[in-house]
Amino acid sequence: MVAKRGPRLKSIRRLGTPLPGLTRKSADKKPYPPGQHGQSGGGGRGRRKDSEYGRQLREKQKLRLNYGVSERQLRNYMARAVGQGGKTGEALLGLLERRLDNVVFRLGLAPTIPSARQLVAHGHIRVNGRRVDRAGFIMDVGQHVSVSDRARTMHEVKTSVEHGPQVRLPGFLAIDPSDKFGGRMISLPMRADVPLIVDDTAVVEFYAR
Repeated sequence: MVAKRGPRLKSIRRLGTPLPGLTRKSADKKPYPPGQHGQSGGGGRGRRKDSEYGRQLREKQKLRLNYGVSERQLRNYMARAVGQGGKTGEALLGLLERRLDNVVFRLGLAPTIPSARQLVAHGHIRVNGRRVDRAGFIMDVGQHVSVSDRARTMHEVKTSVEHGPQVRLPGFLAIDPSDKFGGRMISLPMRADVPLIVDDTAVVEFYAR
């Protein structure tokens, strides 16, 4: 399990874009990189222009931080995406969206992906009625996700469910109409379902170097 250490808001400011899975906080009050030269960019130029490699690296880091995966995990997902054929970038994003911790988050059962990952790791998530404690478990179409009876009494879980999904419910998921603590994957994710602003082509180019 990959834990994001340090202030999450600094990561958002450094990358220059919201990371909806990482935190609910916004960098609107300080829309510039952290550090003593962040606001001026060194000489008042604002955010410095990246090299092509720097741009690709930044886009890759967005995925790592938002979905909470290690470099090794992301490389494995990339290899799997290449093997699927079609557009590699979209296949990569689809695999990340199908991770169990992300599905729990997108269904509104947890306020962030790190919170969802903790629920999964502690054995509070069921897939088709069976306990699954691997955050990286890849969901398939038709599978049902639900929260354990014990977790339904937890304040954070109850509050999250009452508020609903933190970002728009994606088209590949549906909340269970008879059980607000559960939902189902009804189709494969589409590019439009990804809430993160990211250039997936740049990520593919980074790993093709």
